[in-house]
Amino acid sequence: MNIAMINGSPKPVNSNSGILLKMLEPLIRTGNELTYYNPNKRPLTPAQYSELCRMDVLVIAFPLYVDAIPSHLFRLLATLEEYLKSEQEQEQEEQDIYVYAMINNGFYEGSQNHIALDILKHWCTRTGVHFGQALGQGAGEMLGSLEKVPPGKGPLKNLGKAMHSMAANIQSRSADDSMLFSPNFPRFAWKFAATHSFWNATAKKNGLKRKDILRRL
Repeated sequence: MNIAMINGSPKPVNSNSGILLKMLEPLIRTGNELTYYNPNKRPLTPAQYSELCRMDVLVIAFPLYVDAIPSHLFRLLATLEEYLKSEQEQEQEEQDIYVYAMINNGFYEGSQNHIALDILKHWCTRTGVHFGQALGQGAGEMLGSLEKVPPGKGPLKNLGKAMHSMAANIQSRSADDSMLFSPNFPRFAWKFAATHSFWNATAKKNGLKRKDILRRL
């Protein structure tokens, strides 16, 4: 089975979307051919779009941007829709492609990803491909500091369980209910760590102080 692993993060390196794809890879590698696509580095070529049209499965990982899909990934989907419809017209049948997604957001609540999930589901319906399943991880910025934690353990307990479910559905090319979840980590502790280790540290790195973050325009 041919599986496309699409990193939809705008970051060229060290993206949380890339971390999610790497977590999923060992669960679906056996018996399948995985091809990575990184539109965050450069736009896909016509040849790559044609490759995507002939995939059995598309796995798309991306961060939530303003409750939706990042613009460069949205552009990729719009272009891919044109290619897929062209293929359908030539073959006079719908593409038998299954689409799965892994969404991460900076909010603690994974439920925040539901609008982006609906956008992707509507795109699948419009394009004539099958929507398989999506995972929505809350507190996505934690992933970079948890790379040594095995999925299914500690703060990644929910994520590991969800990934195993998705991997099984990918292997069988079947659809299932999507799962939106938060990390297995207290919200107050996440808020404290995010404020002091990320926001304040980032402000200091850019020559700002804590009061500058709190200042109202």
